[in-house]
Amino acid sequence: MRILITNDDGINAPGLKVLEAIAHEIAGESGEVWTVAPAFEQSGVAHKISYTHPMMIAKMGERRYAAEGSPADCVLAGLFEILQDQRPDLVLSGVNRGNNAAENTLYSGTVGACIEAALQGMRSIALSQYMGPRTLEMSDQFEPAITHGAAVVRNILENGIWTEDDYRLFYNVNFPPVPASEVKGTRVTTQGFRRHTSFGVEPHMSPSGRKFLWIKGGPQDIPTLPGSDAAANLDGYISVTPARCDMTAHDMIATLKDRLE
Repeated sequence: MRILITNDDGINAPGLKVLEAIAHEIAGESGEVWTVAPAFEQSGVAHKISYTHPMMIAKMGERRYAAEGSPADCVLAGLFEILQDQRPDLVLSGVNRGNNAAENTLYSGTVGACIEAALQGMRSIALSQYMGPRTLEMSDQFEPAITHGAAVVRNILENGIWTEDDYRLFYNVNFPPVPASEVKGTRVTTQGFRRHTSFGVEPHMSPSGRKFLWIKGGPQDIPTLPGSDAAANLDGYISVTPARCDMTAHDMIATLKDRLE
Protein backbone atom coordinates (compact mmCIF):
# COMPACT_ATOMS: atom_id res chain seq x y z
CA MET A 1 0.00 0.00 0.00
CA ARG A 2 1.19 3.52 -0.81
CA ILE A 3 0.20 6.15 1.78
CA LEU A 4 0.57 9.94 1.62
CA ILE A 5 0.68 11.68 5.00
CA THR A 6 0.50 15.33 6.01
CA ASN A 7 -0.57 17.52 8.95
CA ASP A 8 -1.17 21.13 9.93
CA ASP A 9 1.26 21.34 12.88
CA GLY A 10 4.30 21.31 10.58
CA ILE A 11 6.99 18.95 9.35
CA ASN A 12 8.74 18.82 12.76
CA ALA A 13 5.63 18.23 14.89
CA PRO A 14 5.70 15.22 17.25
CA GLY A 15 2.23 14.18 16.07
CA LEU A 16 3.58 13.69 12.55
CA LYS A 17 6.10 11.16 13.90
CA VAL A 18 3.18 9.31 15.48
CA LEU A 19 1.36 9.34 12.14
CA GLU A 20 4.45 8.08 10.33
CA ALA A 21 4.55 5.06 12.65
CA ILE A 22 0.84 4.41 12.11
CA ALA A 23 1.22 4.73 8.34
CA HIS A 24 4.20 2.36 8.22
CA GLU A 25 2.25 -0.23 10.20
CA ILE A 26 -0.69 0.03 7.80
CA ALA A 27 1.46 0.09 4.64
CA GLY A 28 3.44 -3.00 5.65
CA GLU A 29 7.00 -3.94 4.79
CA SER A 30 6.40 -3.80 1.04
CA GLY A 31 4.44 -0.53 1.20
CA GLU A 32 5.48 3.10 0.88
CA VAL A 33 4.88 6.09 3.14
CA TRP A 34 5.36 9.52 1.57
CA THR A 35 5.38 12.66 3.73
CA VAL A 36 4.46 16.10 2.38
CA ALA A 37 3.88 18.44 5.31
CA PRO A 38 3.87 22.21 5.85
CA ALA A 39 7.28 23.76 6.49
CA PHE A 40 5.68 25.83 9.28
CA GLU A 41 2.61 25.41 11.48
CA GLN A 42 -0.65 25.90 9.58
CA SER A 43 -3.23 25.34 12.32
CA GLY A 44 -6.64 26.87 11.70
CA VAL A 45 -6.27 27.33 7.95
CA ALA A 46 -9.10 24.87 7.17
CA HIS A 47 -9.27 24.00 3.45
CA LYS A 48 -7.16 26.96 2.35
CA ILE A 49 -5.17 26.62 -0.88
CA SER A 50 -2.42 29.01 -1.98
CA TYR A 51 -4.26 30.06 -5.12
CA THR A 52 -2.73 33.52 -5.52
CA HIS A 53 0.95 32.81 -4.88
CA PRO A 54 3.40 29.94 -5.46
CA MET A 55 4.83 27.75 -2.72
CA MET A 56 8.36 26.48 -2.34
CA ILE A 57 8.85 22.76 -1.79
CA ALA A 58 12.02 21.12 -0.48
CA LYS A 59 13.09 17.49 -0.21
CA MET A 60 14.01 16.74 3.40
CA GLY A 61 14.88 13.07 3.05
CA GLU A 62 13.77 9.77 1.57
CA ARG A 63 10.08 10.19 0.58
CA ARG A 64 9.90 13.27 2.84
CA TYR A 65 9.10 16.82 1.68
CA ALA A 66 8.26 20.18 3.26
CA ALA A 67 6.09 22.73 1.48
CA GLU A 68 5.60 26.39 2.30
CA GLY A 69 1.84 26.06 2.08
CA SER A 70 -1.30 24.75 3.71
CA PRO A 71 -2.17 21.10 4.36
CA ALA A 72 -4.45 21.12 1.30
CA ASP A 73 -1.52 22.51 -0.71
CA CYS A 74 0.59 19.61 0.55
CA VAL A 75 -1.96 17.10 -0.71
CA LEU A 76 -1.98 18.78 -4.12
CA ALA A 77 1.82 18.84 -4.20
CA GLY A 78 1.97 15.19 -3.23
CA LEU A 79 -0.57 14.03 -5.80
CA PHE A 80 0.46 16.10 -8.80
CA GLU A 81 4.17 16.83 -8.36
CA ILE A 82 5.88 14.35 -6.05
CA LEU A 83 3.94 11.16 -6.71
CA GLN A 84 2.42 12.13 -10.08
CA ASP A 85 1.51 8.81 -11.74
CA GLN A 86 1.99 6.87 -8.49
CA ARG A 87 -1.35 7.74 -6.89
CA PRO A 88 -1.51 6.78 -3.19
CA ASP A 89 -4.05 4.30 -1.90
CA LEU A 90 -4.73 6.40 1.19
CA VAL A 91 -4.16 9.92 2.57
CA LEU A 92 -3.71 10.33 6.34
CA SER A 93 -3.56 13.70 8.10
CA GLY A 94 -2.39 14.38 11.67
CA VAL A 95 -1.94 13.36 14.34
CA ASN A 96 -3.06 16.81 15.39
CA ARG A 97 -2.10 18.12 18.82
CA GLY A 98 -5.55 19.00 20.08
CA ASN A 99 -9.02 17.89 19.11
CA ASN A 100 -10.71 18.52 15.80
CA ALA A 101 -14.15 17.64 17.09
CA ALA A 102 -17.35 19.72 16.99
CA GLU A 103 -16.96 23.19 15.46
CA ASN A 104 -13.16 22.84 15.49
CA THR A 105 -13.65 20.57 12.48
CA LEU A 106 -14.55 23.59 10.35
CA TYR A 107 -11.34 25.46 11.18
CA SER A 108 -9.00 22.49 11.02
CA GLY A 109 -6.14 22.32 8.54
CA THR A 110 -5.83 18.65 9.47
CA VAL A 111 -9.35 18.05 8.20
CA GLY A 112 -8.76 20.45 5.30
CA ALA A 113 -6.12 18.10 3.92
CA CYS A 114 -8.65 15.25 3.94
CA ILE A 115 -11.25 17.44 2.26
CA GLU A 116 -8.83 18.07 -0.61
CA ALA A 117 -7.92 14.40 -0.82
CA ALA A 118 -11.61 13.44 -0.97
CA LEU A 119 -12.23 16.01 -3.71
CA GLN A 120 -9.38 14.39 -5.63
CA GLY A 121 -11.07 10.99 -5.32
CA MET A 122 -8.80 9.64 -2.59
CA ARG A 123 -9.61 7.72 0.57
CA SER A 124 -8.63 9.93 3.50
CA ILE A 125 -8.70 9.93 7.30
CA ALA A 126 -7.95 12.81 9.71
CA LEU A 127 -6.50 11.88 13.12
CA SER A 128 -6.40 14.17 16.15
CA GLN A 129 -5.48 13.77 19.81
CA TYR A 130 -7.80 15.48 22.30
CA MET A 131 -5.73 17.21 25.00
CA GLY A 132 -6.74 17.75 28.61
CA PRO A 133 -5.50 17.60 32.21
CA ARG A 134 -4.94 13.85 32.08
CA THR A 135 -2.85 13.93 28.90
CA LEU A 136 -0.40 16.16 30.76
CA GLU A 137 0.23 13.29 33.17
CA MET A 138 1.27 10.88 30.40
CA SER A 139 4.87 10.24 29.40
CA ASP A 140 3.70 10.94 25.82
CA GLN A 141 0.62 13.09 25.27
CA PHE A 142 -0.15 11.14 22.09
CA GLU A 143 -0.33 7.83 23.97
CA PRO A 144 -3.95 6.99 22.97
CA ALA A 145 -3.19 7.68 19.29
CA ILE A 146 0.07 5.73 19.46
CA THR A 147 -1.62 2.72 21.05
CA HIS A 148 -4.89 2.63 19.12
CA GLY A 149 -4.19 4.58 15.91
CA ALA A 150 -3.21 1.77 13.56
CA ALA A 151 -6.09 -0.46 14.67
CA VAL A 152 -8.62 2.33 14.14
CA VAL A 153 -7.29 3.16 10.67
CA ARG A 154 -7.26 -0.52 9.70
CA ASN A 155 -10.82 -0.97 10.97
CA ILE A 156 -12.04 2.00 8.90
CA LEU A 157 -10.23 0.75 5.81
CA GLU A 158 -11.68 -2.75 6.13
CA ASN A 159 -15.14 -2.06 7.49
CA GLY A 160 -15.86 1.60 6.69
CA ILE A 161 -17.99 2.81 3.79
CA TRP A 162 -15.96 4.24 0.91
CA THR A 163 -18.17 5.89 -1.68
CA GLU A 164 -17.27 6.89 -5.22
CA ASP A 165 -19.84 9.65 -5.65
CA ASP A 166 -18.86 13.24 -6.43
CA TYR A 167 -18.58 14.26 -2.77
CA ARG A 168 -17.18 11.05 -1.38
CA LEU A 169 -16.88 10.16 2.27
CA PHE A 170 -13.83 10.79 4.39
CA TYR A 171 -13.37 10.17 8.10
CA ASN A 172 -12.56 12.41 11.06
CA VAL A 173 -11.08 10.52 14.05
CA ASN A 174 -10.46 11.99 17.51
CA PHE A 175 -8.69 10.12 20.32
CA PRO A 176 -9.93 10.84 23.88
CA PRO A 177 -7.94 12.75 26.53
CA VAL A 178 -7.37 9.72 28.76
CA PRO A 179 -4.55 7.18 29.14
CA ALA A 180 -4.52 4.54 26.40
CA SER A 181 -5.41 1.82 28.92
CA GLU A 182 -8.62 3.67 29.80
CA VAL A 183 -9.91 4.11 26.25
CA LYS A 184 -13.35 2.45 26.30
CA GLY A 185 -13.62 1.70 22.58
CA THR A 186 -14.77 3.34 19.37
CA ARG A 187 -18.00 5.20 18.67
CA VAL A 188 -19.36 6.30 15.29
CA THR A 189 -20.51 9.85 15.92
CA THR A 190 -22.01 12.96 14.40
CA GLN A 191 -20.17 16.29 14.39
CA GLY A 192 -21.10 18.05 17.61
CA PHE A 193 -21.45 21.70 18.59
CA ARG A 194 -20.14 23.25 21.80
CA ARG A 195 -22.82 25.59 23.05
CA HIS A 196 -22.09 28.85 24.87
CA THR A 197 -18.47 28.96 23.72
CA SER A 198 -16.71 30.03 20.53
CA PHE A 199 -13.59 31.58 19.10
CA GLY A 200 -13.09 35.26 19.84
CA VAL A 201 -10.38 37.90 20.03
CA GLU A 202 -8.18 39.22 22.83
CA PRO A 203 -6.69 42.70 22.27
CA HIS A 204 -3.14 43.63 23.28
CA MET A 205 -1.25 46.90 22.96
CA SER A 206 2.28 46.79 21.57
CA PRO A 207 5.09 48.93 23.08
CA SER A 208 4.65 51.27 20.11
CA GLY A 209 1.02 51.88 21.01
CA ARG A 210 -0.51 49.80 18.22
CA LYS A 211 -3.36 47.44 18.97
CA PHE A 212 -3.06 43.77 18.01
CA LEU A 213 -5.73 41.10 18.28
CA TRP A 214 -5.03 37.49 19.22
CA ILE A 215 -7.57 34.88 18.14
CA LYS A 216 -8.64 33.04 21.27
CA GLY A 217 -10.43 29.70 21.55
CA GLY A 218 -13.05 28.73 24.09
CA PRO A 219 -13.09 25.89 26.65
CA GLN A 220 -12.65 22.42 25.17
CA ASP A 221 -14.10 20.42 28.05
CA ILE A 222 -17.71 21.25 27.20
CA PRO A 223 -19.53 18.09 26.07
CA THR A 224 -21.64 18.17 22.93
CA LEU A 225 -24.97 16.37 22.47
CA PRO A 226 -25.10 12.62 23.10
CA GLY A 227 -23.95 10.63 20.08
CA SER A 228 -21.65 13.37 18.84
CA ASP A 229 -17.86 13.51 18.69
CA ALA A 230 -16.73 15.63 21.65
CA ALA A 231 -19.26 13.95 23.96
CA ALA A 232 -17.80 10.55 23.07
CA ASN A 233 -14.21 11.78 23.48
CA LEU A 234 -14.84 13.30 26.90
CA ASP A 235 -16.47 10.00 27.92
CA GLY A 236 -13.29 8.11 26.98
CA TYR A 237 -14.19 6.87 23.48
CA ILE A 238 -12.45 7.26 20.15
CA SER A 239 -14.85 9.08 17.84
CA VAL A 240 -15.12 8.21 14.14
CA THR A 241 -17.19 10.73 12.21
CA PRO A 242 -18.03 10.11 8.54
CA ALA A 243 -18.02 13.37 6.61
CA ARG A 244 -18.38 14.77 3.11
CA CYS A 245 -17.82 18.14 1.50
CA ASP A 246 -21.36 18.74 0.22
CA MET A 247 -22.56 21.70 2.31
CA THR A 248 -26.14 21.61 1.02
CA ALA A 249 -28.83 21.60 3.71
CA HIS A 250 -30.72 18.74 2.03
CA ASP A 251 -33.40 18.69 4.73
CA MET A 252 -34.41 22.24 3.76
CA ILE A 253 -34.69 21.77 -0.03
CA ALA A 254 -38.34 20.64 -0.23
CA THR A 255 -39.59 23.36 2.14
CA LEU A 256 -37.65 26.09 0.33
CA LYS A 257 -38.94 24.91 -3.06
CA ASP A 258 -42.51 25.48 -1.80
CA ARG A 259 -41.59 28.92 -0.43
CA LEU A 260 -39.27 30.33 -3.04
CA GLU A 261 -39.98 28.77 -6.43
